[in-house]
Amino acid sequence: MKRLTRKLVAAALVLGFAAPARAALPQGGEVTGVRLQPAPGRAEVVVGLRGAVTVTDFVLRNPDRVVLDLSGMRLGAVVSAYDGVNRGGISNIRYSQYRPDVVRIVIQLDALKDYQVSKADGTVSVSFESDRTFLSWSSSTPGIPADATAVAARAPEPTAPVEITPVRAEAEQGPVMERAPRPVLTSSMDDEPRITVSWDKASIADVVTGFAAFSGRNIILGKDIKGEVTAEIRNQPWPQAFAAILAAQGLTAQEMPGGIIRVDAPGTLAALDSLEPLETRVIRLNYKQAGALTKTVESVVTKGRGRVVADSSSNALVVTDTRSRVQGVVDFISGMDIRTAQVSIQAKIIFVDRKNIEQLGLKYDLGSRGQFFNKVVQRTDPTTMKPYDKNSTIVDLGGGSLSGIGNAESNITGSAVDLVFSTAIGGFTLTSFLQALERVELSDLQAEPLITTLDNHEADILVGDEIPLRVIDASAQQGANGTARSTVQFKETGIRLTVTPHVTNNRQILMDLKTERSSVQTLAAADLGFSIQKQQATNQLLVNDGETSVIGGLTVTTVTKSRSGIPLLGALPIVGKLFSYSSDEENRRDLIILVTPRIMDDGLATP
Repeated sequence: MKRLTRKLVAAALVLGFAAPARAALPQGGEVTGVRLQPAPGRAEVVVGLRGAVTVTDFVLRNPDRVVLDLSGMRLGAVVSAYDGVNRGGISNIRYSQYRPDVVRIVIQLDALKDYQVSKADGTVSVSFESDRTFLSWSSSTPGIPADATAVAARAPEPTAPVEITPVRAEAEQGPVMERAPRPVLTSSMDDEPRITVSWDKASIADVVTGFAAFSGRNIILGKDIKGEVTAEIRNQPWPQAFAAILAAQGLTAQEMPGGIIRVDAPGTLAALDSLEPLETRVIRLNYKQAGALTKTVESVVTKGRGRVVADSSSNALVVTDTRSRVQGVVDFISGMDIRTAQVSIQAKIIFVDRKNIEQLGLKYDLGSRGQFFNKVVQRTDPTTMKPYDKNSTIVDLGGGSLSGIGNAESNITGSAVDLVFSTAIGGFTLTSFLQALERVELSDLQAEPLITTLDNHEADILVGDEIPLRVIDASAQQGANGTARSTVQFKETGIRLTVTPHVTNNRQILMDLKTERSSVQTLAAADLGFSIQKQQATNQLLVNDGETSVIGGLTVTTVTKSRSGIPLLGALPIVGKLFSYSSDEENRRDLIILVTPRIMDDGLATP
């Protein structure tokens, strides 16, 4: 290797070829690594550990998983997560500190199959039947401390140039395990080792070889690729630094199945892809509609070569792509075809309408035999013995006389009590009429609509009536009988709930809500129609699972007071009510809308 700086050499030695001292073990046992390797007719997951362990295994479905609980263990310096490549029917391996003394390992399968669990000195193995061939994978390298990334970033410079040559490294504790293959540019940068290095007219071949040694990846440089690199990288994740160096040279990297990385000119890689044979797979979907996923899957197939066809009769996708890409497309479809969560939304609408009415009034009629108003008290004509006309007024022209009516036009509809008092005052007759009313109206409506729907799907529920409304078009041409043309329209009234829920990753529920309560009120006969009272709320809110939230509250109070009476007399304090009609009306409406969402099935089955 020519002109490679000392910093890269020291970092590669620390990460790949040195065998540092053992780190201090935590109290109890320790899981040191996880390895997936092929065996004749089987695929084996081997868990390396130190100390005594108790193993419990069980199976979970949808998706199919085998779960190991290692009691008496703590999770050691396990470096990397599984890369998502399907090896021997195993699509994912997860491990975590489930409890302070229990490490849980979840092995996700593409289909449930028989398995065997065995214990040996320092290992626990799980084997599955498999007829596939694949490259092994491991999570960590024994002997490398948990803070190896930091050591690489600050490795001191050696005192003399060191030439890196291919060696087969052996750690004191045993053979060095492989690092997990990862995508070059799609890895989480926080999980990747960081590199500090500089080049001065180094060949591109030497730079690529240095990155391969530093990362532990298999990187193949294309034929006839030449160039010199002069650059300096300080404390950057190696995939990001690698991509920047390649871009400066007009090159690109592509990861092949199994984790090998090809480096070449973009046109060359595209030409190689165009010669690769095509393969067709049929993927049957469980939860999603094939037609709805077609556009999404088309975005990940190879442009110009890959294609996707939806078969609605079997709810399947027919995918055609290159052999190296088709399995990735299948895995992408499997990730999209997940069970959709179901959400139950219960709303409660409380509407209270209260009305208080108090009315009190007095009318007076004063008249004599020869002069009176025949409006309130009916008199009889002595000549005909029939009542005078109600609107007639008799005036005595033969001498001085007095007559009058107080509050003649005032009247209480539906009065609760009517009193009449009549007395003779000299030659006059005084008649008094008392009317009084006190009425309380209370309407209490409580509705609890309940609806269940899928995540991100709108649901609508209506409990009510359809009211026919006659609409008259006065400007339209009249019919044969001279009446205007009319049409009938139907108006929905009642309790309505429209909701679109969305379940977030932290099990909260985001909802677009519309709640409505409406009722028909008949107008006076002269109006020939109806009025529709409506209470409606439209909003968006975020609530926890099972939490009740108030999405609407309104209180409307209307107070109406009126009084009519005899001038001057009706305004007198205390006794003014004896000469007037008064009406006090108070109308109060209270509206409260509550909503409670619950996740019935979140579509996730976690151990």
